[in-house]
Amino acid sequence: MIPEKIAFIFVLAFFLIVFIQSGLDKVFDYKGNSSFLNDSLGPFFSKPLITLALISVTILELISGSLCLIGIIDVIFNDSNFIGLIGMIIGSIALLILLFGQRVSKNYDGAKTIAIYFILAMIGIVLA
Repeated sequence: MIPEKIAFIFVLAFFLIVFIQSGLDKVFDYKGNSSFLNDSLGPFFSKPLITLALISVTILELISGSLCLIGIIDVIFNDSNFIGLIGMIIGSIALLILLFGQRVSKNYDGAKTIAIYFILAMIGIVLA
């Protein structure tokens, strides 16, 4: 297996962990996440928009994490990067939504963390 494939598998594994954990946290602690987002984003966005964003990001994270898992298997057994690439693209969309919320709410430290994840996602997309 060539180094680029190995690196791609590791990037997929990273985002598998990040997005499944984050998505499941939002599912199992929906009330806590909703309350936190309403407190931090409430001055900037309406409550229904915040709810829509929370649900959208949760779905995108869970889909992305699942596709990253399937993508790892697909790379190993079928030598195909397609499913993993789709997982990375969907995860990147979730990261952009999160980044937008962090920037609007002036949480620049949170935005920095998302930027680091986004850079790694772009590396994963290039490796695909």
